[in-house]
Amino acid sequence: MKLISRNRAIFSATIFTLAILITTISSYGQEAVHAEKVKAANKAEYKNRNFCGNNSWSSGDKVSVTDLREMTVSARGSIDVDGRQKGGISVKGEDRSDILVRACVQSWGKTDDAAKLVASNIKISTTGTIRAENSDSDKDWSVSYQILVPRATNLTLKAHNGGISITGIDGTADFETMNGGLNVTNTSGNIKGRTMNGGVNVVLGGGSWKGSGLDVQTTNGGVNLVMPENYAARVETGTVNGGFNSEIRGLTVEKTDENGRRRATRISTDLNGGGAPIRVTTTNGGVRISVLDNK
Repeated sequence: MKLISRNRAIFSATIFTLAILITTISSYGQEAVHAEKVKAANKAEYKNRNFCGNNSWSSGDKVSVTDLREMTVSARGSIDVDGRQKGGISVKGEDRSDILVRACVQSWGKTDDAAKLVASNIKISTTGTIRAENSDSDKDWSVSYQILVPRATNLTLKAHNGGISITGIDGTADFETMNGGLNVTNTSGNIKGRTMNGGVNVVLGGGSWKGSGLDVQTTNGGVNLVMPENYAARVETGTVNGGFNSEIRGLTVEKTDENGRRRATRISTDLNGGGAPIRVTTTNGGVRISVLDNK
């Protein structure tokens, strides 16, 4: 009997230990899942804050508010974005099968409630041209866009007071703004962009351009061109009024004429055997060409 009682005690202790172990494992699993959810939420919050955060302000008799809106639409071969009078446009190509439109709505008014009322009246349309709509009499608002698309998406982008950025696109892009910079990074296809007042930043990767070519111009603003030293292309760049500095030996020019007078600095040459045309120019602004390390 004593032996049986002792065995029962041992069995009960074992069951109790297993129960604690199972509870601990279950609790740990729940904590791990919770931790992953928190991590994902924090990551999403960081992305939101990075694109559409810290934009609210108060100055004089006006305050502003911001409202981030996200819409997912079916992928289509091309998108048209109208930034209207105020707001920039950023488009990034990814390995995805849909289009994510993130719109950062900013409005302002004499009070916080007044600014929120303006924001509530702004509607983002994704049918046809992506654009913001509001009463014509209400001017105290702006909308900037961050749009993620499949890489092989053609773009038509227009802004008035805001920059335009294109990254990772392999297609046709035609974009322009009046007051704002242009940024083109790791893109291919047939790319054409214009700005009147704003700088231009172009980063070329790989060994050559894939597609018809690149033509990006500004009237008033500097040019920053970054490319590998062994990049093969027909390169045209330069300025009428501004400095010129190049780290690539094949893209250097004489800055003065035979009489020592400063002249327009422009170069058009086949670099490393030539290739697709790469045209990045300015009228009033400096040109800087830097080497991109592909390693």
